[in-house]
Amino acid sequence: MFNRRKFIKASALSAGLLAVDKSSIANAIPVQKKNTAANFPIVISTWDFGIAANADAWKVLSKGGKALDAVEQGVWVPEADEKNQTVGYGGLPDRDGKVTLDACIMDENGNCGAVLALEHIKHPISVARKVMEKTPHVMLAGEGALQFALEQGFKKENLLTPASEKAWKEWLKTSKYEPTMNIENKLYDKAAPQKLPGNQYNHDTIGMLAIDAKGNISGACTTSGMAYKLRGRIGDSPLIGAGLFVDNEVGGATSTGVGEEVVRNVGSFLVVELMRQGYSPEAACKEAVMRIIKKKPETAKNIQVGFLAINKKGEYGAYAIQQGFSYAVCNAEKQDLLIKGKSYY
Repeated sequence: MFNRRKFIKASALSAGLLAVDKSSIANAIPVQKKNTAANFPIVISTWDFGIAANADAWKVLSKGGKALDAVEQGVWVPEADEKNQTVGYGGLPDRDGKVTLDACIMDENGNCGAVLALEHIKHPISVARKVMEKTPHVMLAGEGALQFALEQGFKKENLLTPASEKAWKEWLKTSKYEPTMNIENKLYDKAAPQKLPGNQYNHDTIGMLAIDAKGNISGACTTSGMAYKLRGRIGDSPLIGAGLFVDNEVGGATSTGVGEEVVRNVGSFLVVELMRQGYSPEAACKEAVMRIIKKKPETAKNIQVGFLAINKKGEYGAYAIQQGFSYAVCNAEKQDLLIKGKSYY
């Protein structure tokens, strides 16, 4: 048996050996460095017109600005583009000829704001931000959203352009209401291939995600909704967790396409939670797409839904049901990168 003195001596010797062992291990095995934010800042967005939107967001990010300011400024571009018939000014109206806009925004602290079925305001994303910052609410809709916007100093204007009005009157001849897959690619003459997938003429909901130099994530999503929709229809775009979700510990996700199916699966929240479990951004987007396909395989053959995601490391990826979905990436290395998203079909 050890006496007290021998026990103390043995313990001291063991401690010394352990210290030497730890030191040896530390010198023998390189310690993995923490993320040095080399991937930051970065901004990504849906569709090819995201290139121009990213460029404006980059003006904020490249100067050390906040991701929240960047995504708001970035999506202003398609919101103000009258040639873009599925976002903001110039958007195709509902079946009654009214242009109604939906948008939401979310910051790194989980704060969020949204407007639904907003009329007469060119930049719904900025109204959504005001809802987030100036009210105790998350969402304002219809006339209430318009009233709030006007009280906040936004200008009331006609959003129905001659081109969109003409298209609506042409639709009235048949009034056939149905979701059209990749409609952003079918609004133009198929005889002009330069206006088909992968160029500045493609248009759809824009979802944007950004990480600033401090590693904080924010996101924005804005749209004029499905063309010739039923009056009052709301898709996924302004719904936190469906069209957009951000968790600053994990990453962010956004969606595009037929919003009803995204809502049914709480798509963007699902993508972020999958990334929390260790999925890569692309793998998480693919799993969310597969949930839609598994639940409604026949419906999925004739609709488009795409997800875009970025994780806390600045890694990004996307996946869609159908071909034709693309996304834009902007960082210090390249400001106009356009990537063809992978798809199931």
